[in-house]
Order: sequence, then structure tokens, then C-alpha cells
Amino acid sequence: MDNKYLKKTFAIEAECLKKGAEVVNEEQFVKAVELLKDAERIGASGCGHSGIACRHFAHLMCCIERPARFISPAEAVHGGSGYLKKSDVMLFVSRGGKTKELLPVLDICKKKGVYVITITENEKSPLAKGADAVLKQYINRETDKYNSQGTTSTTSACVIFHALQAALIEETSFQNESFALIHPGGAVGERLEGLYK
Repeated sequence: MDNKYLKKTFAIEAECLKKGAEVVNEEQFVKAVELLKDAERIGASGCGHSGIACRHFAHLMCCIERPARFISPAEAVHGGSGYLKKSDVMLFVSRGGKTKELLPVLDICKKKGVYVITITENEKSPLAKGADAVLKQYINRETDKYNSQGTTSTTSACVIFHALQAALIEETSFQNESFALIHPGGAVGERLEGLYK
């Protein structure tokens, strides 16, 4: 085996990120940041790889003291959506925007007055049409030879998450001293040691 898979994977995902920056609507991004900034609580939901990525998003929010949690689609329709109150935010990730497990959760959010942010490739999908802010993804192809594994699409979503966190750090005036308090562990904790008094 040679290194073609390594180089090809980096090339595919690099192309995705380069073009992906061009398709996200800046006005929708600003709106999403405003919704997240004002939310008392934030939920995130998706299926499969998107769901795994949503756990990362929830952790990113917690790291800047925006209370957030992943809500599985199955648990959401069995009481888990009770975590969210009116004017909170639910973020959905669905490449096609039609994930059947998420549609009942969308209905619950609309009935409760929960704002919705959808990250999707399909702006005409039900999850996009039901959203208050839509962040469009660009995915050229997945990295495997069958173009079927949630690889590049997951990377695309995560970079959007990272942009949202970076913007929120600015918009909420989040200070690294606060992060030092909640992240004393690991190499990051060692680097931040002394910031919190």
C-alpha cells in the first residue's frame, strides 16, 4: 500500500473547505450567531455521522460557557426536547435536509417557539425551509472510493461549527481567563495555568 489514500483524502477535503467558504450565506451566518448569542440553552441534533459531529458542536459551545447538549432524535420525541424552552436554539445537521428522524423534532421546536438553525446541502429541504437560519454546506465528495462514508461532509459541518464558535467568542466578549477556569486539564490547562486567579 502506498500513500495515495493519504494524499487523496487531504486533497478532497481541502477542495471542499476552499469552495465551502464561498457557499455559506454571510447574512445567514450572522443571524445564526445572533440566535446562538441570545439563547439561554442550545440543542444540537443529527443522525449518524452528523449526530456525532453535533456532540462536538455542543462541546464547543460549553467551552465558551454557552449551555448546550446533544439531543438524540430518538430521545427528543420521548421527552428529551423538554430541555429547550421558548427562544432557545436547536441546531440540526442533515446533508440532504430530509432526515426523517429529525422532522418530528423540527415540529416540536416550532410549536415551542425554539429557534432553528439548519446546516445542510439542500436549501429547499424541509429542515431548511423550517429553519430561522440556514448554513449551506458544500461537499464535493466523500473520501472513500464509494463516495458513501460521512467523511468530507462531517469535516464541512465541523468547520462551520468552528466558525460559529470563533464568532461567538467575539460577540460575547468571552475571555480566556474563563476558559482557564473550566479547562485546567491536559496540555491546554497547563498553558492556561495562571490566567485564572
